[in-house]
Amino acid sequence: MAEVYVSIGSNVDRERHVRDCLFDLRDTFGRLRCSSVYQTRAVGFEGDDFYNLVVAFECDDEPLAIARRLKGIEAEHGRHLGEARFAPRTLDLDLLLHGDRILDTPELHLPRDEIERYAFVLCPLAELEPDRCYPGRSETFAQMWARFPQDENELQRIEFEGMPCDD
Repeated sequence: MAEVYVSIGSNVDRERHVRDCLFDLRDTFGRLRCSSVYQTRAVGFEGDDFYNLVVAFECDDEPLAIARRLKGIEAEHGRHLGEARFAPRTLDLDLLLHGDRILDTPELHLPRDEIERYAFVLCPLAELEPDRCYPGRSETFAQMWARFPQDENELQRIEFEGMPCDD
């Protein structure tokens, strides 16, 4: 089984969508390990702040099948294909890692580029898996986070009740 990592973001009715998404992911994939939830400013557009976190679970499914299931969960929460890239989101789910696999296909790129680009992805991933190495490198996520420009992105850890996560 592969250890799978997914980023979750929402800035529209964010508490409800994040909580419901976590239950959907648990019902679909089983036990979840979750980072803290972080409040972050919208990137690339003017909008309400986002809630962001990363979850991990074990799964036998191929990466593309998982990505399609994630898109299905997004659709159930009111997100539609073809929406602007930088726009308000009821739910944004991205497959970050599938074990140590490295993929570069038209449908899917793993590890996902956003890991290195955005604090709201790297910080919760480093919290969840500080000693795990970025696939194909010797650098851990904690090391990547330590050298990340901290002043460019503000993150605020928030209390989030009722998450169906296992420690």
